[in-house]
Amino acid sequence: MLNDNRYARVSDLEPMEADMKETRQYLHAHPELSREETETARFVAEKLEAWGYEVTRNVGGHGVVACLTNGSGKKSIGIRADMDALPILEETGLPYASKTPGKMHACGHDGHTAVLLGAAEYLAKTRHFDGTVTLIFQPAEENGKPSGAQQMIADGLFDRFPIDAIFGLHNHPGAAEGAFLLRSGPMMASSDTVKMTIKGKGGHASRPHLTIDPVVIACNLVVALQTVVSRNIDPTQTAVVTVGTIHAGEAVNVIPEYAKLALSVRCFKPGIRDVLQARITKLADAIVEGFGATIDIDYEHGYPVVVNSEAETVFARTVAEELVGAENVSTCNLIPGSEDFAYFLEHKPGTFLRLGNGVNSSTLHSSKYDFADGSLTVGAAMWARLAERFLQA
Repeated sequence: MLNDNRYARVSDLEPMEADMKETRQYLHAHPELSREETETARFVAEKLEAWGYEVTRNVGGHGVVACLTNGSGKKSIGIRADMDALPILEETGLPYASKTPGKMHACGHDGHTAVLLGAAEYLAKTRHFDGTVTLIFQPAEENGKPSGAQQMIADGLFDRFPIDAIFGLHNHPGAAEGAFLLRSGPMMASSDTVKMTIKGKGGHASRPHLTIDPVVIACNLVVALQTVVSRNIDPTQTAVVTVGTIHAGEAVNVIPEYAKLALSVRCFKPGIRDVLQARITKLADAIVEGFGATIDIDYEHGYPVVVNSEAETVFARTVAEELVGAENVSTCNLIPGSEDFAYFLEHKPGTFLRLGNGVNSSTLHSSKYDFADGSLTVGAAMWARLAERFLQA
């Protein structure tokens, strides 16, 4: 561990712990869904302005971008936190539980925002860097398409606020509080949604020979789709094809006209993504045609693969090891979940890391989930030290 007093240490952020905890719990109690983050954005922007940042509001929706320049350095680092909540009824029973029924911070974005705000305050006070710190508070990460990252980029994020590299984090239930997990290259999966509508020929249940039964076709298709990964993807690679919904018919004595399926498709390489799409669509077309029916396929690409840059990941790992010791930094396993930070990484080098949320933490998107306040100072110190080391005076 590097004990260089020029760079932020966890102990330097500990006097701010109570304020960060208060901020985090306030945000938790006042969740706002994707595209509704009006008050969250105002809260964040006012704090940043009070600390001396040049703040731009309404970037790509409710996005907030804050810049702080010190010295004459030309480099700029970008650090992102997401702000939106989820449409889930909270069941934690905490004193700071959501005050809005049906909405809660079930993914920890309240913690991500509080962590970056803590680092922002520290950097504004100390200014131990030479260059520009660009803080990106992003809306609508949970929204799907278009996501907050896509909208901020479309609104000229990287043209209006030039940066050399971008960094982000997500809390990680199952890992110890204050621990870091990093991985170079692919880390989180792409996520595609496929909606299929099979059109058969309906009729009376007692006369199936006069119909083209879309239920039977759908069942055959579901079984066949299970071979897409096992017989088309290299066994050393990872992919998932899940049929999440299947709907057909209303009455037991009626063979319906239509059957509808919806799939979630995930993988870790663009090439495999292409193979999955080709095989799923071809297989579906062939099976349905063989039964004499027709099919409409809506294949929607969601978030791409999160691919971390090698150099930025090595750098972030070094900083994390300096901060908390190598024993508290590990290589992250592949995560089949998806994250719209991937869009930022398609434009800029950078890395997305994970911050432990406790070994016994409830899972993400659970009504019992809560961000671990014990990780606040470590997370804020990581961002502060990362910025200082990236922009060394």
